[in-house]
Amino acid sequence: MNKPLWTPDAERIREAPVEHFRHYVNDNVSAQFKSYADLHSWSVASPAEFWSIYWDFSGIVASNKGERVLLNADKMPGASWFPDARLNYAENLMQRNDDSDAIVFLSENGQQTTLSHRELGLKVASLSRSLRKRGVGIGDRVAGFVPNMAESIIAMLATASVGAVWSSCSPDFGLNGVLDRFGQIEPKVLFTADGYHYNGKTHDSLNLVSELTEQLPSVETVVVIDYIGEGALSGRAASIAASFNALAVDGSTDPLITEQLPFDHPLFIMFSSGTTGKPKCIVHGAGGTLIQHMKELQLHAGVKPDEKLFFFTTCGWMMWNWMVTGLACEATLLLYDGSPFYPDGNTLFNYAEKTGMHYFGTSAKFIDACNKAGITPATTHSLPQLKSILSTGSPLVPESFDYVYEKISPNVCLSSMSGGTDIISCFVLGNPTLPVMRGELQCIGMGMDVQAYGDDGKPLPVDEKGELVCVKPFPSMPVGFFNDDDGSRYHNAYFDRFDNVWCHGDYVSVSANAGMVIYGRSDAVLNPGGVRIGTAEIYRQVEQFDEVVESLVIGQSWENDVRVVLFVRLRDGLTLDDNLISRLQLFIRKNTTPRHVPARVVQVSDIPRTRSGKIVELAVRKVVHGESVDNVEALANPEALALFENRPELAS
Repeated sequence: MNKPLWTPDAERIREAPVEHFRHYVNDNVSAQFKSYADLHSWSVASPAEFWSIYWDFSGIVASNKGERVLLNADKMPGASWFPDARLNYAENLMQRNDDSDAIVFLSENGQQTTLSHRELGLKVASLSRSLRKRGVGIGDRVAGFVPNMAESIIAMLATASVGAVWSSCSPDFGLNGVLDRFGQIEPKVLFTADGYHYNGKTHDSLNLVSELTEQLPSVETVVVIDYIGEGALSGRAASIAASFNALAVDGSTDPLITEQLPFDHPLFIMFSSGTTGKPKCIVHGAGGTLIQHMKELQLHAGVKPDEKLFFFTTCGWMMWNWMVTGLACEATLLLYDGSPFYPDGNTLFNYAEKTGMHYFGTSAKFIDACNKAGITPATTHSLPQLKSILSTGSPLVPESFDYVYEKISPNVCLSSMSGGTDIISCFVLGNPTLPVMRGELQCIGMGMDVQAYGDDGKPLPVDEKGELVCVKPFPSMPVGFFNDDDGSRYHNAYFDRFDNVWCHGDYVSVSANAGMVIYGRSDAVLNPGGVRIGTAEIYRQVEQFDEVVESLVIGQSWENDVRVVLFVRLRDGLTLDDNLISRLQLFIRKNTTPRHVPARVVQVSDIPRTRSGKIVELAVRKVVHGESVDNVEALANPEALALFENRPELAS
């Protein structure tokens, strides 16, 4: 039986915001809920009541909440939340106006910035006025080609304050990758830093932005953030350029003016990874994003005022948007721009120690890489304030759970989280009042009626694998896709598989503890002999080998069936031999089933991944089968795809 790796003590439970919320609900509803399970059951049985009561508990600021909470509750898509509400996302993130820290920023090169809530407010107000003077208003798009730094947050908040729509991507994207995104949404203003730092090198952004501006005729102003202190714009970009510092410091101390907008007014345009074609432009509303993020940050992460929240992310990953909403919980945001392994794997733990970090957010890949690199913060760092480690991006393997508790800290709530850009939030995540079970995500999110469905569209019993679905509406469902006037692309993306049910595309099982295990993406599921196998089931075994740095598994069509092919990247200097292949195959067979055993194991020098660090099984499968990959600009290392072409090991 799976035993807890961590159990909260009575004080941790008593002080958790989710426990305060339980008492608040009991005081306001004719009920006596005694556990999270009770709360969750009520939240999905009475979603309108739950979200309305949480709104009041959270202190969301609005000129009008309205009496109506949920219309068309039986329609997905088609449900409408808080249809009479009027609010502004930026206003909710800027309620404090004191000298406590709002944002702390650290660059890889040692550059540091700290902004108080008062300073943040002045800069956002100034930039907001500057945007209005340039004609930016409700519904206009503003794009950020920016690093994860304080100025990026200021730009986003100023954009939201005037009712414009913010969209951003990481500055390590190539020209075509940026055009595939911003070209679809036609931004009026483009924010960029002059460059960025990564892995000990300084990278210029202004040459690319100069090219980009020539191909984005909608852009009327290019706002340049002085970061690396070098480079220059050219051509049209130079003629429409403005300095961020000039726009964000106009000398006035007038307060921020915010537009009061409908609950579903567009706030963010997020982009899908784009590995199978042009990225989808997913539009998220202000109210749904705000209330869902606050719920997750407060009730599931446990964030309280003045606590320090960190997530290692770029501005192209939804975890950046999620982290920034921490300002609405009055948290201090800790930002980092650069490589997490420069000069070595202790960099982020050094930052955690120096700042007294409470919440350390990162990817499952980073945790595995630290384990492989022998990083042991438990013996090299003092992290007494650290309360939780938040992990997402891909399934966290059981051995990574062991690593966290043995080598980082035995006292943290390890919250593995899963959701995505599609909902700009989570379906399954953590809870500081529940035990942490090895290899499991702790609980299904409050207000999220998440289940595992079989192919027949019916809920599966505990521990049976199926499709992750959500069977009732929730506020952070997309407003829609940009330029999808009839809603057909949006419908086909999530509601085509099961009528009136959100099908997310993850292959999962619900555990006996009411948590969840994720086995990988449904479209990457292997099917040898008609048996469905989640790729994570194989990764969990392979990653226990010290020789293997990372791996990727696909199903190769072979003799009217599918055979499992495992690609491995080994430690420097190692070569795959028959002995290692045999040990891998035997270990996988022993710990899974004969169907999981790869028919071929192939060494490669690199594994292709998206810019948010996710490996791209579908793209590799296409290459192996001689098919073209539509959008290599979506990849951080597209050159790695060539390593999988015409492999002689796969010809027989």
